[in-house]
Amino acid sequence: MYTGQFIYCGKKATLDVGNVLPLRSVPEGTIVCNVEAHVGDRGSFARGSGCFAVVVSHDEEKGTTRLRLPSGGKKTVPSDVRAQIGVVAGGGRTDKPLLKAGRAYHKYAVKRNCWPKIRGVAKNPVEHPHGGGNHQHIGMPSTVAKDRPSGRKVGLIGARRTGRLRGVKKTAQDKD
Repeated sequence: MYTGQFIYCGKKATLDVGNVLPLRSVPEGTIVCNVEAHVGDRGSFARGSGCFAVVVSHDEEKGTTRLRLPSGGKKTVPSDVRAQIGVVAGGGRTDKPLLKAGRAYHKYAVKRNCWPKIRGVAKNPVEHPHGGGNHQHIGMPSTVAKDRPSGRKVGLIGARRTGRLRGVKKTAQDKD
């Protein structure tokens, strides 16, 4: 897209980058972004920088379309939902390292209070269940039950398994 470009929306719009079409008008293999989950919700999928979804297949009798999302998962949506043709701008944003704390500070200052992340073992026992002790160690199993009270519920909450992942991981493409 470029400044001053005309963007056309609707069933009769041409298949050009930037135009918004219902998915039933888009051929298979087309790269789309800002895809709706439900008709008229103004876009839910493939909206982050550099993201795109691929139209995998159309099911005419059910009126659904299958998409491959940026996560690699597949999603079935109604064929009447709209999507924009092309890729979201800003790809490769995360490739460049932040390098210094000041850049991380400003990055997260506009988002939410999630930086800096201080480890529990580095805190005092009044501040965290893993705090205190003469060395920085947890001193108890890091797994904790799902029904524990808030304040104690830190670490691996309701863990089904722990430890290093071993063996071959099944991907979403292998299952289909």
